[in-house]
Amino acid sequence: MDTSDIQIDPSRKKVLKEEFQKPYFLELKNFLKKEKAEWKIIYPEGKNIFNAYNSTPFHKVKVVIIWQDPYHWPWQAHWLCFSVLPWIKTPPSLQNIFKELKNDLSIEIPKNWYLQNRAEQWVFMINSSLTVRKWEPMSHDKIGREIFTDETIKKLSDKKEWLIFLLRWAFAQKKKTLIDTKRHHVLKASHPSPFSVHKGFFWCKHFSKTNEILKKNWKNEIDRKIN
Repeated sequence: MDTSDIQIDPSRKKVLKEEFQKPYFLELKNFLKKEKAEWKIIYPEGKNIFNAYNSTPFHKVKVVIIWQDPYHWPWQAHWLCFSVLPWIKTPPSLQNIFKELKNDLSIEIPKNWYLQNRAEQWVFMINSSLTVRKWEPMSHDKIGREIFTDETIKKLSDKKEWLIFLLRWAFAQKKKTLIDTKRHHVLKASHPSPFSVHKGFFWCKHFSKTNEILKKNWKNEIDRKIN
C-alpha cells in the first residue's frame, strides 16, 4: 500500500509501518472515504486525525492518556483526548479535570483548556477511535480503528521504558492488558464526567503522582499551567 498520503510523524510511521500495510487499515481508509462520499460529517478534520501522533513523536513520549473516541460535537475534536480548541466551550468532563488539577496542585482553573502545550511536553493523548460521525458517539466503533490504536499502545509498551499510562474509566482500563506493568507505571481512576467523577477521579491526585514519578526517573515534570 502507498503510505505517502498518510500525514504522520516520521518516527511514528517507522514504528507502525507494518500496520499501514495490513488489510484492516485499507478497509478503514475505504470506510472513511465512503462516509464522506455519503456526505457524512466526520470529526476531527482529516488534517487532525493524527494530531496526537504528530504533536508527540514516538521517541519523546513520557506520559500516555487513553480515551475512547473523539468529541462528536461541532468543532470540538482536534484529536488530543479531552482537549478542545481555545474558543470552544469547555465540556463538563474537562471542567472536572480542571477542578481536580486545582485540588491536587492548587493551579487556578483556566479560561480554556487547549492541551497542545501538554502534547509538546511529550504527553501522548490518544483516543481509541481515530474518528467519529457528527452527533453520533461511538459511530465508528468496531471498524478496525482499535486495532491500530491498540498496536500503538503495545508498541509504546514494548519499545520504551518507564512510561506513565493514565487510564480513566473502565474502557481505558481494559487497555492495561496491552501494557507491560513491569516496565511502566499505570495510574487508574474513574471517568471525570459528572456521572462518575465522585467514584474515584476527584482526589486521585494523578497530576502530582505523575510529576513525582517523572522526577524519580530523572525526567522533567509536566507544566500544568495553560494561560
